[in-house]
Amino acid sequence: MSNEKLHDLTIIGAGPAGLSASIYAQRALLDTVVLEQEAVGGQVILTSEVDNYPGVPHTDGFSLTDAMRSQAESLGATITMDAVRKVAYDGQEFQVQAAQDTYRSKALILAGGATPRHAGFDGEERFGGHGVSYCATCDGMFYRGKQVFVIGGGNSAAEEALFLTKFASKVTMVVRKDHLRAQASVAREIQNNPKVEIRFNTSITKVEGEELPSTITFRDNTTSKLTQETFDEGSFGIFVFVGRVPATNLVKDLVDLDDHGYVISDERMQTRTPGLFVAGDLRQKPLRQIITAASDGAIAATSVAAFLGQPVEG
Repeated sequence: MSNEKLHDLTIIGAGPAGLSASIYAQRALLDTVVLEQEAVGGQVILTSEVDNYPGVPHTDGFSLTDAMRSQAESLGATITMDAVRKVAYDGQEFQVQAAQDTYRSKALILAGGATPRHAGFDGEERFGGHGVSYCATCDGMFYRGKQVFVIGGGNSAAEEALFLTKFASKVTMVVRKDHLRAQASVAREIQNNPKVEIRFNTSITKVEGEELPSTITFRDNTTSKLTQETFDEGSFGIFVFVGRVPATNLVKDLVDLDDHGYVISDERMQTRTPGLFVAGDLRQKPLRQIITAASDGAIAATSVAAFLGQPVEG
């Protein structure tokens, strides 16, 4: 099936970045189609508590992004559930091949996000968002006065561990190798912080519990010996920082990527391909939060309007 209509803009991804872009695209009177392959709202719909989005205290990821979806649709946005398979560019227009249709447009915003890389222990999926987290900035405050375990030994893990010391009573870094891979200055801060303990040559293999985790199984990576530790249910949290996987495969030949696979763009969200813009967690940037994704989407859509010579409404 082929859609012969040439749209002004195709937005791939209906998370906070894509929804924000669709709102601003509608206000700029752009003929836009928004494509989402899994669930409108993206990964954040799995977040049970969101307390750091300005003006919307004490909400959850689903409620917040559902309000964004409703706002976008009330302005006339069309959100289509269709899994994108391929993106092509002929120098004049973009062809987005999806499972059900092919969409043509003069400009494209890729807002597919980035997925936290999972550590792979038993129980990780079950307790995701309920004892297992991938964002200290998002969830750290919920562990005030509790013990937390941080999986990872790189810069992100070390920096997030330091951030968590502001809330947690104790932070235990679980590092599978015999050293930290973090920069020397960050590693020094970790080693000098009295709240931080490091367990080298250690991995978490299993987390068990009822509604919340209560038991952790550790493996000594030098001897393969397994040990179990039991806590009061809900008295601890596990933060996983072993990298993220940005959803950039669709455009990897049309953009420049950094060493970690994130898209390099300018402050207008423009990539090296004219008319191709990015927004959200898949682009290179210092902070990945709902609010920065929404900001990216707004900038990307207004940049598309300027690219197409359309007036931009504030």
